[in-house]
Amino acid sequence: MASSNVSQFLQTIGQGVKPNMFLIDVQFPATLAKQTEDQNLTNLLCKSAALPGSNLGVIEVPFRGRTVKIAGDRTFDTWTATFFNDKDFKLRSFFEQWANSINTHEGNTAPLFVPNNSTGYMADLSVKQLEKDDSVEGAILRSYSLKYCFPTNVSQIDVAYDSNDQIEEFTVEFQYSYFTATAGTRQGVSSIPVV
Repeated sequence: MASSNVSQFLQTIGQGVKPNMFLIDVQFPATLAKQTEDQNLTNLLCKSAALPGSNLGVIEVPFRGRTVKIAGDRTFDTWTATFFNDKDFKLRSFFEQWANSINTHEGNTAPLFVPNNSTGYMADLSVKQLEKDDSVEGAILRSYSLKYCFPTNVSQIDVAYDSNDQIEEFTVEFQYSYFTATAGTRQGVSSIPVV
């Protein structure tokens, strides 16, 4: 049995990975044509997000008094990000426009109802885990790319007279088909990809 001590633990974990060191990039559909500085709002105003997860289904097959488990289909959870509301309502209006282009509020029409990234309502998103180091943004430890995303919920924003000393926030829920993961830019990080 291998011995473990504080020195080994500290050598292995290093400074650890901090959950507040992240970067997201939302590529709005090309047909919505946002300016570069507007797209940068998603990263600047993102309060919280998550590294994506997936689930592997299980098929239970009864066999001679036992249940044999066989791997089933993979599913991907909804991905959610929370944003601060900017003073001009720009970022929220981008997400509202994106959702409205999939199905309009009043007319019940679908201006962008083509499920692809080039001319339709889907786009790719990325979330990167960063390391706190001496670089401006932090070295990338691992990068996740969520493929064929679209928003399914732009949350309400609560307003109230007693909500002092707060900034409005809202969440956006996305559906996506799958994700890929790649190694970051720092030397020594795991190079095992998920594709």
